[in-house]
Amino acid sequence: MTARAGLPAAGGGQLKLDGQVVVNRLGFGAMRITGPGIWGEPSDPAEAVRVLRRAIELGVNFIDTAHSYGPEVSERLIAEALHPYPDDLVIATKSGLQRRGPGAWYPDGRPATIRRDCERSLTLLRSETIDLYQLHAVDRRVPIEESLGTMVELQAEGKVRMIGVSNVSAGQLRQAQRVTRIVSVQNRYDLGSRGSDDVLAACQREGIAFLPWRPLGAGALTRPRQLEGLAAAHDATAAQGGIAWLVGRSPGMLPIPGTSSVAHLEENVAAAALRLSPEELDRLA
Repeated sequence: MTARAGLPAAGGGQLKLDGQVVVNRLGFGAMRITGPGIWGEPSDPAEAVRVLRRAIELGVNFIDTAHSYGPEVSERLIAEALHPYPDDLVIATKSGLQRRGPGAWYPDGRPATIRRDCERSLTLLRSETIDLYQLHAVDRRVPIEESLGTMVELQAEGKVRMIGVSNVSAGQLRQAQRVTRIVSVQNRYDLGSRGSDDVLAACQREGIAFLPWRPLGAGALTRPRQLEGLAAAHDATAAQGGIAWLVGRSPGMLPIPGTSSVAHLEENVAAAALRLSPEELDRLA
């Protein structure tokens, strides 16, 4: 499986998942194609479909979603928009968080829940195998060995290809690695949220992809002057500067900015071509 070169999302280069699956280093997070509070249907379903299709046209070949986005809405829309999938498209989904309503989440890492979610995700995505299955969060009531052990069983059954974790500490990552091969970590990370620097360092040492969620979160708010000055120097937006900083931060970084707007998607993907100098990267950091 090879990443499409020459398209905008390839501007930031590529990385390999599990040492062999090549993806462009600007992905798409499909959380915000759902309704308010990541709950229910989007206000404009047709635009959500256009966003997904436009992402593929721009060279995005890594889409991140979760069973809890909607719930089920994001996965279903991905299939409606993109199935049958391009050969090089990697779709990552997750289990481990459940929903009570708009904006309300709670962990559930029980083996039965993970297995149920996997089966439902396969149905919604119209797929026989989930490319990358991620534990959405560690449930402190359930040993991580049990949650990930179920994912290992699903992998052995051919329902999961690769396994990742999300919202973990460095210690929890080490625990996870004792259970199975971890190919990705998805933690919150941006210019203003650097609490996972130690996790990022571990990922970089061990060849694990790092997926920063909410990559345009606090960073754009806590460092507006720095970002605006940098953006002006590159004829870019502050948001594009924030994405470019992430791409330059580590060769294993795979930003997955999400949006429900085609125009915003195009702006985000264009940031893959923005090159920051080492001095600019250090100044922002």
